[in-house]
Amino acid sequence: MTLVFSRRLLSSITAIATTVFTVSAAENAARSPAAPQPQGYPERWVYASHNLSRDSDVEEIRRIVETAAEHGLNGMVLTGGFDTIDLQKPAYFRRLDEVKKICAARRIEIIPSIFSAGYGSAVLHRDRNLAEGLPVENAPFVAHNGEARLAADPAAGIVNGGFEEFERNRFKGYRFADEPGRITFQDTAVFKEGRSSLRIENASKFNPEHGHGRIMQEVAVAPRRCYRLSAWVKTEGLKPAGAFKLQVLADKRSLAPFEPNMADTGDWRKLTLLFNSLQFDRVRIYAGLWGGKEGKVWLDDLRLEEVGPVNVLRRPGTPVTVRSEDGQTVYEEGRDYAPLSDPQLRPSRPDHDAPPLRLLTSGRIRDGERLRVSWYHAIAINAGQVTICMSEPKVYEIWRTVAKALVQHTGAKKFLLSMDEVRAGGSCAACKARHTTMGEILGDCITKQAAILREASPGADVWCWSDMLDPNHNAHGDYYAVEGDYTGSWQHVPKDLGIVCWYYKQREPSLKFFSGLGFRTLAGAYYDGDTLENPRGWLEAIDRTPNAQGIMYTTWRNKYDLLASFGDLITKRGASAKE
Repeated sequence: MTLVFSRRLLSSITAIATTVFTVSAAENAARSPAAPQPQGYPERWVYASHNLSRDSDVEEIRRIVETAAEHGLNGMVLTGGFDTIDLQKPAYFRRLDEVKKICAARRIEIIPSIFSAGYGSAVLHRDRNLAEGLPVENAPFVAHNGEARLAADPAAGIVNGGFEEFERNRFKGYRFADEPGRITFQDTAVFKEGRSSLRIENASKFNPEHGHGRIMQEVAVAPRRCYRLSAWVKTEGLKPAGAFKLQVLADKRSLAPFEPNMADTGDWRKLTLLFNSLQFDRVRIYAGLWGGKEGKVWLDDLRLEEVGPVNVLRRPGTPVTVRSEDGQTVYEEGRDYAPLSDPQLRPSRPDHDAPPLRLLTSGRIRDGERLRVSWYHAIAINAGQVTICMSEPKVYEIWRTVAKALVQHTGAKKFLLSMDEVRAGGSCAACKARHTTMGEILGDCITKQAAILREASPGADVWCWSDMLDPNHNAHGDYYAVEGDYTGSWQHVPKDLGIVCWYYKQREPSLKFFSGLGFRTLAGAYYDGDTLENPRGWLEAIDRTPNAQGIMYTTWRNKYDLLASFGDLITKRGASAKE
């Protein structure tokens, strides 16, 4: 009771304080001279990725805001930790109030970035089971001593995963290697185990266009099963460090995009990823360098194994089914076996043992019996990205709570939906039960998000990243771990939604596409370069686009060296547009 009372009291104090300093900030702003205001671009934003977890965040935001205001910008898209604002502690709100005061004094509107489905950590912080689930269907289990565990058929595996069998820098079992003897080598002096390893170097010397240094093996798998791929890796002067990757491909599709956080020089380290075979019965396992510039990497003990319910999900949309091997008997959870769950559930950490199916002594499953077990599991993509299920009602309950707290503490009237790169979906029972396309599921999610924000802030102006609504970008089929097709998603979102386009190479067709459908657009420009070539290209494009509203300085690396020049460019261009 004490904790609840304290939070309510804090909310009341915050509301009173907000009213007081907002009036004061407005008075100060009225007294200070305003920077030139370009009329051609009513929306002139800067993107700031700071979660207000430290006092230094406030000072960094202060510098961004001051520069932005002095050079003609009028809005700041702020991540701000807003997806967990209802869970924050008093120190967070103290920092948030200071940021509001800074922005009000400089006439910079705060535009919260909110509601990510593709990067679902904020929702998963509350319930990890809300991750999108990939199906495992009829995996063979055998009951023994009160438990049932996976009995893989056929046993998948890597041939010569220890790189022990070789001849003249060519390794048995591998269908492909880049430049044996020039880029890929047998190494009997450096290895993790056994007597040899694979060494990769000289990628840029002998493959200057792509910097490739890879090895590949094709492996048979069972469709709709869960697999774990692992390898030991050592680096020396590797540049860029992110050039090393493990990849699982089927047809032209990547089943497990994986970007380990490698050090440029580091001792042996085990890398592990989890993937679902989807509908495929064969996959291609790649390991090595993409875009390698300098240095060496060693690879050893490459392994592939089918696994049981690692990171099994338990929510209404991810049921577990246990049948007899002939399929005639469906066993009951709580009667024949204990509830199945993974106490170590963490999608970005698949390197633990699968939990067993624990059999109840009063149940019908007998020792030695063969079973067929189906479940859903989560996966992480690239550097740990986990997508949440857009069909599970609890997700929207969480977002509604967040929206109320967000508006209460910020008073925001304009928002950016963080609905980019939604790389899983359509595969769990909750999605399947809707009997609709992924385009419709995504569009419905965005429509609900906008409605939730407008419930909390009537008349709110809602914007959204473009990629998942853009056929020139990510609104298509065969997209990462998505089962289904995002085509047509743009037909199922509110027409008053603003679209922030951010794919530079497709800026012309993207802007034209959304403008032709009647949407307002804004250019997400920059992306951490050392020149303003990107923003100039965007400005030329939006000047030809009906209903284009403006442009944003978009940095993913918190690099603001060009922010002042960016603002000056827009001011000058906007003034020209007015004339």
